[in-house]
Amino acid sequence: MYQYSTVDQRLVEERVEQFRDQTRRFIDGQLSEEAYLPLRLMNGVYIQRHSPMLRIAIPYGLLSSDQLRKLAHIARTYDRGFGHLTTRQNIQFNWPKLEQVPDILADLATVQMHAIQTSGNCIRNTTADHLAGAIAGELEDPRPYCELIRQWSTFHPEFTYLPRKFKIAVSGTENDRAATQVHDIGIQILQDPASNEVGFRILVGGGLGRTPVIAKVVRDFLPKKHLFSYLEAILRVYNLAGRRDNKHKARIKILVNSLGIERFTELVEEEWLQLKDSGLALDDASIKQMQAHFQPFEYAPETNGKDSVAAKRSDSPAFSAWYEHNTQPHRLAGYRIVTLSVKAPEQPPGDLTHEQMDGVAELSDKYSFGQIRVSHEQNLIFADVLETDLHTLWLELVKLELATPNIGCLTDVICCPGLDYCGLANATAIPIAKQISAHFDDMDYLYDLGEIKIKISGCMNACGHHHVGHIGILGVDKKGEEWYQITLGGSSEENASLGKIIGKAVAKNDVAKTIAIILDTFVAQRQDQESFLDAVHRLGIAPFKDAVYG
Repeated sequence: MYQYSTVDQRLVEERVEQFRDQTRRFIDGQLSEEAYLPLRLMNGVYIQRHSPMLRIAIPYGLLSSDQLRKLAHIARTYDRGFGHLTTRQNIQFNWPKLEQVPDILADLATVQMHAIQTSGNCIRNTTADHLAGAIAGELEDPRPYCELIRQWSTFHPEFTYLPRKFKIAVSGTENDRAATQVHDIGIQILQDPASNEVGFRILVGGGLGRTPVIAKVVRDFLPKKHLFSYLEAILRVYNLAGRRDNKHKARIKILVNSLGIERFTELVEEEWLQLKDSGLALDDASIKQMQAHFQPFEYAPETNGKDSVAAKRSDSPAFSAWYEHNTQPHRLAGYRIVTLSVKAPEQPPGDLTHEQMDGVAELSDKYSFGQIRVSHEQNLIFADVLETDLHTLWLELVKLELATPNIGCLTDVICCPGLDYCGLANATAIPIAKQISAHFDDMDYLYDLGEIKIKISGCMNACGHHHVGHIGILGVDKKGEEWYQITLGGSSEENASLGKIIGKAVAKNDVAKTIAIILDTFVAQRQDQESFLDAVHRLGIAPFKDAVYG
């Protein structure tokens, strides 16, 4: 993984001291709330319903064991003993004291972490496929490009005060696990069929929230050397033409839709002509230098672990279910990719205790080269585990309550903090996730249903990505009561789609029962082993709507 240079370290440490002084002056009354607001936002601090919330950057979702141990220390020292994994591969702490936030940031700096630009109208944490470098079928590992983008965008003076927040994601495979089509800029690594050169397809104007939009292609193929200049051209057009009079209409997706993708492309290309031959060119030496930070580990010689795994699976149905649902093939024989389910029954989805963080850090040192990934699904990943270690690892994960065999199943719910924490929320989200887990507790039934992704948001800001859930759930307020709108057919993967509302919102206590009706309809009309998403796209929402409201 990338290691800070002395310049990187100094920048982060100086930012900590700047923010320490700014916070002191605010608390002492020397700095107004209006003046302090953009300063705290660019250091990842929100004022939530009950206390400040600190969002910490985990670039492209990659953590070292030492970094995770530091997060555990922060959870028990400055918070209430836990942190919350986000769909942006970050981690949030919901209970820090404002006067202690600079101390937290100073602790983070000792392990090359920070909260810079995790909020505010700037370029946020760049995200990537959480299986990058380990999964088969990659043209190239996207993480070096994410790191290059991170370094280019952090503290970029031209893009510090954009019309609105800005998010970039990079994917290196045909299977889009980075949700590139619902980002302000999506970057897909691909090979030009004409020249066989590897470069990028650039998408623009995707996003969720109040106005969900699937991104549009602004350039079919971009040579690698032009990455920075082309991104800068897009950002310049947005910075100059994006709306600033209404924050609900300030995202780049609104600009792209108002201009049309053809006109927007013309403006970007015009701007790019002035930049493409400037000092922004990305040369091969810089790319190779960054790729050196992401070289493969010294993997063990190929061993036949399949026989031992087969024997253990035969002896233990519980291990067999976990192996089937929580592991997947690695690009190298003899290894597996393991997903640690942060979705145990009765636990808020994505919440990790400090004991779990310490335990995962120790296990990563033993079994996965001391590295941990945070996924967009609010789970953790050990990307490089020997097959012969799987059973022992599973036993340890069971003790940590991180081995629920439900990855990709109905109870692998994505969920925002909702009204329990967030000052913007209209309704709770965590209790709905718990209601669903309690109602659907028959794992054999869930396995028979196949892959179903439920995503829950407590408001239209869509932090739970409900628009792209196979089943999306949006909390709404009706005269002080919590109700929930249901959508079907969404997806953030390569064939991205936005879910369609099936009808009027349902009462809080009826959410799980409504989902049960939807699933009964699916089972009754399913063809062969058709997936839920395919069935919804084939049938449309009419039969599900009739079943729920008929």
